[in-house]
Amino acid sequence: RVGAFGSFVMADIPGLIEGAAEGAGLGIQFLRHLSRTRLLLHLVDVSPYSDSSDPVRDVAIIFGELRKYSAALADRERWLVLNKLDLLPEEERAARRDEIVTALDWAGPVFSISALSGEGTGALMQAVMERLEERQQAEAAATAALTEIGANDVQPEDS
Repeated sequence: RVGAFGSFVMADIPGLIEGAAEGAGLGIQFLRHLSRTRLLLHLVDVSPYSDSSDPVRDVAIIFGELRKYSAALADRERWLVLNKLDLLPEEERAARRDEIVTALDWAGPVFSISALSGEGTGALMQAVMERLEERQQAEAAATAALTEIGANDVQPEDS
């Protein structure tokens, strides 16, 4: 839930691994599930205690799998969500964030959160809700425009 009236469904796809597009692990099933999404959030563990010591590589692998599976999925809007920054010393957080964003040449939105404490999650959820509502309105307007164009193409039958 976002606010009193807003809500959306979010799915966590934890099993996307290198080789997923070729069927490794549960890759194809996860990628097929991702195809139904409107917005992809790359949730990246940036803590010094992460199983992966290279979040840039992790994001690059996932993007590579998206690209191999489907150009449309690779082109889907993606946001970068850096989790567990609270486990870094305060004075290192901004530099770590900038380092990752620069290494990825990331142009989209970037959020820093702590899932454990909730820090930054409210702002992220609000931004997701607003973006999904914008997309829904744009899709509705496009559908209405196509319907109107189709209606204008209907010619009365000659009597």
